[in-house]
Amino acid sequence: MPTDYLKRILTSKVYDVAVESPLELAPQISARIHNKVFLKREDTQAVFSFKLRGAYNKMANLSGAELKRGVIAASAGNHAQGVALSAQRLGCRAVIVMPVTTPSVKVDAVRRYGGEVVLVGDSFSDAHAHARRLEKKEKLTFVHPFDDPDVIAGQGTVGMEILHQHPGPIDAIFVAIGGGGLISGMAAYIKQLRPEIKIIGVQTQDSCAMMRSIKAGRRVLLNDVGLFSDGTAVKQVGVETFRLTRQYVDDFIAMDTDAICAGIKDVFQDTRSVLEPAGALALAGAKQYAAQNGWKNKTLVVVTCGANMNFDRLRFVAERADVGEAREAVFAITIPEEKGSFLRLSEAIGKRSVTEFNYRISDSRLAHLFVGLAISSPAEPEKIANAFRKKGFSTLDLTANEMAKTHLRYMVGGRSGLAQHEQLFRFEFPERPGALAKFLSAMNPEWNISLFHYRNQGDDYGRTLVGIQVPPDDKKKFREFLDSLGYPYWNETENPAYRLFL
Repeated sequence: MPTDYLKRILTSKVYDVAVESPLELAPQISARIHNKVFLKREDTQAVFSFKLRGAYNKMANLSGAELKRGVIAASAGNHAQGVALSAQRLGCRAVIVMPVTTPSVKVDAVRRYGGEVVLVGDSFSDAHAHARRLEKKEKLTFVHPFDDPDVIAGQGTVGMEILHQHPGPIDAIFVAIGGGGLISGMAAYIKQLRPEIKIIGVQTQDSCAMMRSIKAGRRVLLNDVGLFSDGTAVKQVGVETFRLTRQYVDDFIAMDTDAICAGIKDVFQDTRSVLEPAGALALAGAKQYAAQNGWKNKTLVVVTCGANMNFDRLRFVAERADVGEAREAVFAITIPEEKGSFLRLSEAIGKRSVTEFNYRISDSRLAHLFVGLAISSPAEPEKIANAFRKKGFSTLDLTANEMAKTHLRYMVGGRSGLAQHEQLFRFEFPERPGALAKFLSAMNPEWNISLFHYRNQGDDYGRTLVGIQVPPDDKKKFREFLDSLGYPYWNETENPAYRLFL
């Protein structure tokens, strides 16, 4: 069988539609992790993914009668585009069954290539079952996204290209795994010619069917899969891909959402390209695997396997990337609801950059704050939390708390019966350490802060919303305080949204 795959890969017909994608050094990533990292840019293909290789190779090997009847495929998106483009080139009908969770950018792309889209279910497995029913009903030819020798061979050409693009030493190649077509094809080729190269599979923690299958020694069916990395959201890997992966792949690593977001940011900074989550998964794995194993000065190849990203998702990616690359930690901090507490907390924070600060008065004794701080290593959050506790502030580290990072940070606040005589102002603070401390030090200690929201957006100025309880007799002093700060500000006390919600 290994010889058969070598022949299949060497004779694949992928280059009617695919290009030999670049193998590019990523200088910033390499410098940061102290290993030479090359990106195999499969995101630069016509459908922004490697999937057209396997799809076309399968369809180009069909008989004329099979092509005339048409083809059907089930896909989370990228395989769908590959099949649709291949059908367009080969002049045949293509029906594509996709999960309803598929990003619209992928659905629209399939339709542009002339594919007939059917949306069914929440995952690839749901779409696959429906496609199999349509296959029999309409006598179409099924083009599997991964569990087919011709598809596997088509994907294996990625490995063939890497070896002739980089004939020098390669220590490891990192490949994202969904159903296993890409990694099994690449590994079957590379291990026959360069067995010393480690092949490392990367999955998400919530869609790790291959890892669990390898551990169990049989194909495992997951009940549910996480959908952030929709391109790898597969409940069960293929029979053939499992066999090849178990035979040839050296090791595996599973990544969380924050690490994937950090990987997307890393690739953008080096290439100015935006990958989809599955496309950045291998890089996230390479960074963590190298760190865990203490690798230095090694040559690593990462397959950036897709770039079909919904634009709206970038807000979430940007929000979570700093946590993923250990540049931000978030905490729930409890301080006494008394004058001067904010200043004491600010002094405890010191010169560390604040990335977020959320507070709304709600209790007459205690104040609960949601605080984000810049960090430089994964070990810092625990040290920071302990330092706050030593200062007498009850502190909960939320850096790994999914609910807090996704929802709670936006829900701090609401109406408060304690917010009497509250004045609401927007400020633009210079984005540098000490700006908040200057504000708090200049404020009259008799005025209480009743609301505070700040989030570092990467600009030169930090946009901050502050509620301050100012007695009616102190209005003149308060105006003098505002003018003395030197920060631009806007009075939002009469803003109808503030009146409605806060």
